[in-house]
Amino acid sequence: MRQAPPAPGLERIEAYFARHAYDPHRHDTYALGVTLSGVQSFDYRGARCDSQHGDVIVLHPDEAHDGRSGGEDGFRYRMLYVEPRLILEALGETAALPFVSDAVRADPRLLAALRLALGDLDHGLEPLERDRALAAIAMALHAAEGSSPRRASSATCSTAVERARAFLNEHFDRTVASEELEAVTGLDRYSLARHFRAQLGASPYRYLIMRRLDRVRRGIDAGESLAQAAADSGFADQSHMTRQFKQAFGVSPGRWRALRRDAYSAA
Repeated sequence: MRQAPPAPGLERIEAYFARHAYDPHRHDTYALGVTLSGVQSFDYRGARCDSQHGDVIVLHPDEAHDGRSGGEDGFRYRMLYVEPRLILEALGETAALPFVSDAVRADPRLLAALRLALGDLDHGLEPLERDRALAAIAMALHAAEGSSPRRASSATCSTAVERARAFLNEHFDRTVASEELEAVTGLDRYSLARHFRAQLGASPYRYLIMRRLDRVRRGIDAGESLAQAAADSGFADQSHMTRQFKQAFGVSPGRWRALRRDAYSAA
């Protein structure tokens, strides 16, 4: 596994797997990828999907999927993980999150857009380069959706969701009560949950868990023990963190650490 330098709201990787890759898991981001070689197979929304060289993969936030090789030679791919809010920002105020029903596509427009972000993983994206790629990707997803445009929530609800997101970013390492989010946003918890999912692709709690797991991964990369990373990230204990980690990324924290060490050694 190779990870590109970070960019705000984006994560870029390249990976090779010979057989089994990931157990079923979910992201709170769009997962957009290109298969470079082999057959990349996975189960998604009740069906088996097979992606080959040049195919584009589109996985919507909070949709369960796994990963494995569909052939004897393994598969290599590049993947871009994009926070849903960036797609909304790129599409503008009247848009809603696009949903692309086909997880594997032969889509020249989306492939070209993804290459803007995935073409060079050795270097970080400059701000204008990042913005260009996001705009192209957002418009390609919107075009691929193939349905009538859906209007986003009102400006008031969008502001409430942004306040909730900022509050969760700041307080991910502790228990957050529904009453706190109601006070911050001015919406009741059920309205907030609906608007939050519509705009960010996940529930407030799922978003909170993913921020904790981001902190866990940073801790692992920095050499922290799994127990320490769990404690510093707001999890009740290491076993709780391990369950959530595997559900989110399809591998255990220990295997993630081993993959990252292998990547550093190869570099």
